[in-house]
Amino acid sequence: MSCQITQEFIHAYVDGELDLARSLEVEQHIQECQACANAYRSQTAWRSALKDSSLYHSAPARLEKQIRSSLRREAESEVGRRLFGWRWLPVGAMALILLLGFVLWRAAPGLRPAGDEILAQEMVSNHVRSLQLESHRTDVISSDQHTVKPWFDGKLDFAPPVKDFSSQGFPLLGGRLEYLNNRAVAALIYQRRKHFINLYIWPAEQSNATTEVATTRQGYNLLHWTNSGMNYWAVSDLNGVELHEFARLVQEAQ
Repeated sequence: MSCQITQEFIHAYVDGELDLARSLEVEQHIQECQACANAYRSQTAWRSALKDSSLYHSAPARLEKQIRSSLRREAESEVGRRLFGWRWLPVGAMALILLLGFVLWRAAPGLRPAGDEILAQEMVSNHVRSLQLESHRTDVISSDQHTVKPWFDGKLDFAPPVKDFSSQGFPLLGGRLEYLNNRAVAALIYQRRKHFINLYIWPAEQSNATTEVATTRQGYNLLHWTNSGMNYWAVSDLNGVELHEFARLVQEAQ
């Protein structure tokens, strides 16, 4: 990990916001780099200083009473304005508005946040982090599927299928553990020329196979499908045609 990256992560490290892998990387760098160690000590000292009770003063009782009274009057005024506005709506119009809102909620699920939308953004964020931190890209580095697959034994509650597609132009680089979709998942890393592909795998709730669903987030292409009881998400800045080709190879290997 470089000094620049460490400096960017020090605030989050001090606040305990980094995951275990990144925390260990920051700790190791701090032990080896005096400049970053000084920056870390400065942050911890500043944080400790802000906890000094002498820096905080209670508001005078008169001022506190005035503020509370002002907030209460404002809240009562807002409630009155809302009631006044609704009071003049005919009962039929109000019922129609409520009915229309219910119909739209039922008939247009796209208006509600979808689980796949949130998961897609989580996938892209994880993919970008793996590109920024080369040391985090792979926990096990190997193009041999018989080395990568056993590495996951005991680390996951399932056995991810691992295949190498070097002869088709998509060599396997290795694998790593990730925590996505509220569970531990396997991440396999492939390469196509200068483009990296993260293939995330975890058990599906249903064994039925589903067709590929393509989407784009922040300039990255994503494909997800289920097959043989597993969820698959492929994320890359590779063009959509070649990413579909990669997905076809993965499915045919099952």
